[in-house]
Amino acid sequence: MKSHRKELWFHVPTRRAFLNITSQVEECLRESGVMEGLCLVNAMHITASVFINDDESGLHADYEEWLEMLAPHEPVSRYRHNLTGEDNGDAHLKRQIMGREVVVAVTGGRLDFGPWEQIFYGEFDGGRRKRVLVKVIGE
Repeated sequence: MKSHRKELWFHVPTRRAFLNITSQVEECLRESGVMEGLCLVNAMHITASVFINDDESGLHADYEEWLEMLAPHEPVSRYRHNLTGEDNGDAHLKRQIMGREVVVAVTGGRLDFGPWEQIFYGEFDGGRRKRVLVKVIGE
């Protein structure tokens, strides 16, 4: 069995963003040489997310509004976490909702997606470098 590990680094200057990282994950898969197996993609920071969905701007705007309704950034005093001097209590909750990781089957050397599926990095507390782990295993 083969195993391949790679870190993808992102620096999102805005507080929140959704980045389509499908092509970077596909490149990791090509580098691995794995034809049949699994590909794990996970955010290595507790205020960021990795998820699968459609790359459609209206959906992304809906996510933005929905997440802000569920866990508004302001007032920052609403979150006990922010008593530590942070201002990102909302980002932790948004990450919990959107998820930490995805696992995609690898078939014939390709990510085995359903229609319209793409992999996204969700940033909820931008302004600094963060990483995503890609781990491919198989044969």
